[in-house]
Amino acid sequence: MINTLNESSLHKTLKQLYSLNKDAVTEAPCDGHIYDILDKNGDVTEIQTQNLAKLLPKALDAISKHRSCRIVYPLVIRKTIELYGESGARISKRKSPKINSIYSMFDELTGIYPVLLEKDFTLEVILINMTEIRKRTTEPVQSANNRRRFRRNWLKTDKRLGEILSRHVFSNAADYLKLIPESCLPEFSAKTLDSALKADKSLPSSAARQAHIMLWVLSRMNVIEQSCIKNRSRCYKIAEKYVQPQSYGNFKNFVK
Repeated sequence: MINTLNESSLHKTLKQLYSLNKDAVTEAPCDGHIYDILDKNGDVTEIQTQNLAKLLPKALDAISKHRSCRIVYPLVIRKTIELYGESGARISKRKSPKINSIYSMFDELTGIYPVLLEKDFTLEVILINMTEIRKRTTEPVQSANNRRRFRRNWLKTDKRLGEILSRHVFSNAADYLKLIPESCLPEFSAKTLDSALKADKSLPSSAARQAHIMLWVLSRMNVIEQSCIKNRSRCYKIAEKYVQPQSYGNFKNFVK
């Protein structure tokens, strides 16, 4: 009950969806933890809507006990905001101007990169549209997690799944390296990566802003390495152990 006390509708819905496998148990106590989902083989699924770093000790412990561990991260592409009054009547409904992409996930990977390439670990990113429910307050208040710089006259009360747009599974180096645009290879910098992401009209402008953090994460995963410095910019290449020797022209052949 403790684990579900502040559970959002989004988390609850996804937990139900991912626990449909036969003999899967939700809120399962095991090895001193309470896992979101534990299947009949003893494998773990954790669903986390933000702050993935909090799951690092839990994931490493599950792996050390020879359990496969999957973290499901719902990444919000578009958010609709609904504001309600104290009476329960809806005051307003609007779409947030912020649009995310798969590249937005790198903000969350800074605190969990040590586990990303572990043999029994999988990161599953599902791109979703979500509705955020807010309640009007009579006067400005601090948020429940005390993260607001300034008090606001509303509080978040729930998050609800709108639709699942796509699913992306990351279980090895190649899965992450495929996010590097082919036009950047074989050598790339934050500047060239930024330019390539800006040039991709299928991506929102927010994608290019992830260039630096993406390189930071991939370098700490040791799937890319610094090759040189040009014009005062650090240049990178894919680490030798992940490069196919025969081809630079086709990305599928380029990365092991």
